[in-house]
Amino acid sequence: MTRVLVAPDKFKGSLTAAEVADALADGLVAGAPSWVIDRVPVADGGDGTVAAAVAAGWTPVPVDTTGPTGLPVTSFYAVRESTAVVELASAVGLVLLPGGAPDPLGASTFGLGTVVRHALDGGAREIIVGLGGSASTDGGAGLLQALGVRVLDADGRDVAPGGAALRHAARVDVTGLHPAARAAHFRLACDVDNPLLGPSGATAVYAGQKGAAAGQLVVLEDAMTRWAQVVRAATGRDDSRAAGAGAAGGAAFGAISVLGADIRPGIDTVLGLVDFRGRLAAADLVITGEGSLDEQSLHGKAPIGVATEARRAGIPVLAVCGRNQLSDTQLHRSGISAAYALADLEPDLYRSIRHAAELLRRIGRTIAAPSDELATLSTRGES
Repeated sequence: MTRVLVAPDKFKGSLTAAEVADALADGLVAGAPSWVIDRVPVADGGDGTVAAAVAAGWTPVPVDTTGPTGLPVTSFYAVRESTAVVELASAVGLVLLPGGAPDPLGASTFGLGTVVRHALDGGAREIIVGLGGSASTDGGAGLLQALGVRVLDADGRDVAPGGAALRHAARVDVTGLHPAARAAHFRLACDVDNPLLGPSGATAVYAGQKGAAAGQLVVLEDAMTRWAQVVRAATGRDDSRAAGAGAAGGAAFGAISVLGADIRPGIDTVLGLVDFRGRLAAADLVITGEGSLDEQSLHGKAPIGVATEARRAGIPVLAVCGRNQLSDTQLHRSGISAAYALADLEPDLYRSIRHAAELLRRIGRTIAAPSDELATLSTRGES
């Protein structure tokens, strides 16, 4: 009896991680009915993080909040005992921009803070925040304002939402910070080491991806510089150069400086949430994957994290993907014996996306037969 742990990330724009796992499992069982399949969808700390926790048995909690531009949205977080998993992308992410239109100067993380406040009010005292997919560059100011922190201008008025308004920040008042936030432990799941400021900072590296033009980049860098100064004055600490402080448009900076948050790699955090190591102990084969296996995958993405853990346990790993741009050498160095791409079955991108589940079922059947496939794969790439 072969026991297979199916642990994919989403195929962005096509299937959720759970849908990928289901399609693969269907194909595997069709090809080898005796195989036992354990499905554990994963994520890298961005969108899909809460869904991965829920698939692993955590309880979903809906909450009404506001999106990156202040419009109402409904988000979800996951809870288990006194721990909550919150996902920035599902509250104030790029995917929630109305009509997909960016608002680089005005987008805010306030809605994320509303979700965190809801979790704190519900009794959570450890808050895990997946930081991927941010639509804003506000240094975490909105997150903190939703938790009771006031950001004031020179006339003592609250500054407006969004990163650009922070150019007018004169003082940060933390006396109104939610009492439970003072006692809670915050953990940030992210995979970047950028500081808040400078040529490798939140604005210079990421704001352009959120729609900021050249002149707006100057505005945002000035705003983040001012924000760092007033936060330092209020807290007595300067985290603007800390590795990872620039994550999610600097949301990490605000959480580190005011909430005392620490940072861990996204995939490592998610694997802990879903008890991946415990489930790995019962597996003979692991299948992971994501929409595109490429150079970016090698830097903290879910399939490589899954493969790294499996390799430590001596368990062979296969990957599935929409397209594969990694060489065999790169795959093997990452602990992946072989990769199966939808593009190999359906070169047309539109049709591949549209029929991804059907193609994954075909790949599952291919992996499951012939019966000696596992023995063959387990010897590949060992040198």
